Amino acid sequence: MRISLVMPTWNAGPLLDEVLAAVRAQRAPAFDELLAIDSGSRDGTVEKLLAHGFRVASIPQREFDHGGTRDRGIAMTTGDVVVLLVQDATLQGTDWLAKMVAPFADPDVAGVWSRQTPRPKCQPVMKRRILGWPGWGDGVTVKRLPPGARLGELPPFEQLMLCAFDNVASAIRRTAWQRFPLGPRRFGEDVFFGKRVIEAGLALAHQGGAVAMHSHDRSAWAEGKRTFCDHRNLRSLFGLVGIPDRACLDGAILHGTREHCDYVKSLGLPADEEAAALRWTVEYVKWQCWGQYMGAKAGARLPSPEGAFLRLLGKRLERGIG
Repeated sequence: MRISLVMPTWNAGPLLDEVLAAVRAQRAPAFDELLAIDSGSRDGTVEKLLAHGFRVASIPQREFDHGGTRDRGIAMTTGDVVVLLVQDATLQGTDWLAKMVAPFADPDVAGVWSRQTPRPKCQPVMKRRILGWPGWGDGVTVKRLPPGARLGELPPFEQLMLCAFDNVASAIRRTAWQRFPLGPRRFGEDVFFGKRVIEAGLALAHQGGAVAMHSHDRSAWAEGKRTFCDHRNLRSLFGLVGIPDRACLDGAILHGTREHCDYVKSLGLPADEEAAALRWTVEYVKWQCWGQYMGAKAGARLPSPEGAFLRLLGKRLERGIG
């Protein structure tokens, strides 16, 4: 099995050294091919990639598209399996790759995605969220449609859990990608791939034994923007609506704030850390709930002035989301 790595990059910063060292540390198997698609970095990212044995293809930043850019990279490689990695995810252990390719022994497995663990300075509520998703433990979990079932006949959340996939750190069988390219797709190219794979009767595997360290130190507002895009995508793909109306929105903010703040208080953090985490958490819950509510409305693609407004809002909010 020949294995390629494709990684989109843009001004990756000092963390890139750690990420690249972890890539080069993989043993038995190691990567046969390393490719980065860079969107105009000016901070030494390209020079670091070249020093670590990457081939670098450069594109104008305006051409970046989460699905299309990855498709472009995959098309430039030759691996039977292509690993997709983001520039700030650090593979844990020298056997991460060996664990990721193992599920491909099942010929129906089209893609494998890795468990994630947060970085040390991650906000407590985000840390709990990352560690709890998707909740399948540290073994291999294979997802496929039950015999005779049709994806669209299942409840929306069940559809999502069957099709869940994450290109933070994943591996895709080339023959599956040839049938189901990732883009063009501004957001959610991974779940879009997963849905088509599952509908075709193939399988996806979550490898809980392979871990990538990945989280962001983003503002609560930035997290809310990402949530908007997530739930716009989930509504359009699966009809998933978590917060259907304003009454539910108000209740979600009220109960979510209480539950998450109680959790932060239970951790016994130093007073200054707790106060900062509580301030962030209050804002986070507010923007998470608004993101879910407005994102689902945008995903409905309403043929009305409200729908036009939500489409314009979505184009603005998705800018800069990596």
